Amino acid sequence: MSLVQSAAQEGHEVLLTAMLAVLLIGVGVIAVTAIAQRIGVSAPLLLIAVALGVSLLPWVPAFQVNPDVVLFVLLPPLLYAASMNSSLIGIRRSRRPIGLLAVGLVIVTALTVAAVTKLVLPGVSWAAAIALGAVVAPPDAVAATAVAKRAGMPRRLVTILEGESLFNDATALVTVRVAVAVAVEGTFSPADTALQFLVAALGGLLVGVVVGQVLARIRRRLTSALLTTALSLVTPFAVYLLGEELHTSGVIAVVTTGLILSHRSPAEQTPAGRLTEKNLWDTVQLLLEGGVFVLIGLQLTDIIAGVSESALDVVLLSALVLLTVLLVRPLWVFGLRYVAQVVPWSSRGKPSAGGLAVISWAGMRGVVSLAAAQTLPLDLPHRDVFLLVTMVVILGTLGLQGMTLPALIRRVGVSPPDPKLDALEVARAQQKATDAAKERIREIQHEEGLSDRLSGWLTKQLDVRAYTAWEQLGDQDGETPTRTYQRLRREIVAAERKVFIELRDSGELEDDLLRELQYRLDLEESLLPAPVERGQDEGHQAVLPSRPGRGCEHLKEAPVEIPDADPRVCQSCVEEGRDDWVHLRICLTCERVGCCDSSPARHSDAHFREEGHPVVGSAERGEHWRWCFVDERVG
Repeated sequence: MSLVQSAAQEGHEVLLTAMLAVLLIGVGVIAVTAIAQRIGVSAPLLLIAVALGVSLLPWVPAFQVNPDVVLFVLLPPLLYAASMNSSLIGIRRSRRPIGLLAVGLVIVTALTVAAVTKLVLPGVSWAAAIALGAVVAPPDAVAATAVAKRAGMPRRLVTILEGESLFNDATALVTVRVAVAVAVEGTFSPADTALQFLVAALGGLLVGVVVGQVLARIRRRLTSALLTTALSLVTPFAVYLLGEELHTSGVIAVVTTGLILSHRSPAEQTPAGRLTEKNLWDTVQLLLEGGVFVLIGLQLTDIIAGVSESALDVVLLSALVLLTVLLVRPLWVFGLRYVAQVVPWSSRGKPSAGGLAVISWAGMRGVVSLAAAQTLPLDLPHRDVFLLVTMVVILGTLGLQGMTLPALIRRVGVSPPDPKLDALEVARAQQKATDAAKERIREIQHEEGLSDRLSGWLTKQLDVRAYTAWEQLGDQDGETPTRTYQRLRREIVAAERKVFIELRDSGELEDDLLRELQYRLDLEESLLPAPVERGQDEGHQAVLPSRPGRGCEHLKEAPVEIPDADPRVCQSCVEEGRDDWVHLRICLTCERVGCCDSSPARHSDAHFREEGHPVVGSAERGEHWRWCFVDERVG
C-alpha cells in the first residue's frame, strides 16, 4: 500500500470513528434526557453520570476534546439559541443588575479564587491562578435558566439570570485570555488589560448590532421558511468567527445578534419561518447542551489520571474553590443590596430578599467553564489540576445548587408567574387587537364596499378569538364552548387523516398528495391551542391587571372592591331556565350577576345595553379585575 493510500485509509478511519462518536453521543443524549424527564431527575447530572460510567468500560478509548470544537462548534449555537429565547426589552430594563453580575461578579470571583489557589498551591503564579478563577466564574446560560423556569421563578428574575449568563461568558473568556498571556509572557500592563476589555466588549457589541441589522433586512426579503431557517443555522458560527477575527468578543457579537433578530422576528419574519426556526433551535439546543455534559463525563477519568500533584492538595484545592464559588455569589448579591446608591437595580424597584436569595444560589456552571478550561495552554503549569478543579466546580454547582434551587424557591416564597394573571394579560391584549382589527374591517368596508355578510363573518371570527382568551379565566370545571369546539375539531381532523391514509394505502392517493393534505391538517391542528393550566387559588397571586384602568373615567369612578356574588349564578339564565353559562360577571353599579360574552346568552353585555351600567367585575374566585364596556378597558 502506498503512502498516499495509507494516509487516505487512516483519514477514512478517523472520520468513521468521529461520526460514530457523534452518533452515539446524540442517541445517548436523547435516551438519557427522556429517562430523566420520566423519573424526574436532573438531566445534566444523569448525562454526566452515564458518560462517566461509559468511560470506565475497558473497551472505551480515552476521550479528549479539542478546545476549538467547544469554542467554535458548541458555544456559538448554544449562546445563539439562549439569546433567541431571551427578552431584549427585559434585559434593557435590568441592565444594571445584569452588568454587575456579568462583569463585576465574574472579576470578583476570579480574584477570590486566585487568592484561594495561591494559598493552597503557593508555587502557582498570580496570572495562572486568576485564569483558573475566570474559568470557574461564569454561570451557564442554559443550566441556570432551565432550572429557574422549571422551578417556577418570576419572569424578571429569570431575565436577570438569562442576561447575566449570556454576557458573563465574554468577561470570563477575555479574563482567561489576558491572564494566560501574562502567565506566558510574564508582563502585565493595567492600561493594556483595560483596553483589551473595552475593545472586546464594545467591539463585540458593535459587530452584533451591525450584523443583526443587516440580517434582519435580509430576512425581511426572504419569504421562504427554508431559506430563513438555513440562514439562521449558519448565523452564530459566522458572527462568532467575524467577532474573533476582528479581535473583539465573539460571544457578545453572537448574543447581541440573537437578541436583535429575536426582538424583530414578530414583525419581520414570516409565520412559517418563525415556526420552523423555533423547532430547529429547540432541537439543536437539546442535543448540544446534552452533548456538553456527556463530554464532561467522558473526560473526567482521564483528567483525574493526569493529575501529578499530591492527592491531598488537589482535594483541598477543589473543595475550597467550590466553596469559594458558592459563597462569593451570595456575598456579592446581598452586599450590593445594602449599597443602593451604587446599585440602583432598576426603575422598577429592587428584587425582594427572597428574589436575591434565589439569584445568589442560581450559579450553576457548564459549557463556558468547560470551554475556557480547554483553552488553557498545554505547557501551563498545573494545567491538569485546573482541569480537575473545573470539573469539580461544574459537578458541585449542578448537584448542590441545581438540585436544591427548586426547594429554595419554595422556601423563600418567590411566586412563579400565575397562570391566571397570564391569562388576563393575554385576554386584555387579544381584546385590544380584536378592537383594532374590527376598526380595520370598518375602514375596508367603507373603502372597498365590503359586503355586510363578509364583514359580519370576519367580525364573528375576531369575536371568537377574544371570547377564547376570556374563557381561560375562571375556575369552573365545565367545558367551555371554545374547548368543546377544539376537542371536536381534533376528532374531525383525526377522521380526515384516517381517510387520507387509507386512500394512500389502497393506491388511490399518491404519497406527495398525501403529504400536501397532511400538511394542511397539521397546520390546522397546530392552531388549536392546548387548554391553559390554571393553578388553585392557594399559593397564587390574585388576578390583577398590570396597568389598571389607565385613561378610563368609568373605571376610576367605579368601586375598586368587587362584591361577592351570592348566589354565584347568572340570574337571567336561571330566570330563563338555562344553566349553560361559562363565566360570571357582576355589575358594580347594581350588583346583578350575568354571564360573560363567551356564554350563549351573553347576559352581562345585555344588562349593560339595557341599563347603561358601564363597569363589571369578575365574579369568579381568585379574580379581582374589572371591565369597562364603554371604553373596553380592563382595570
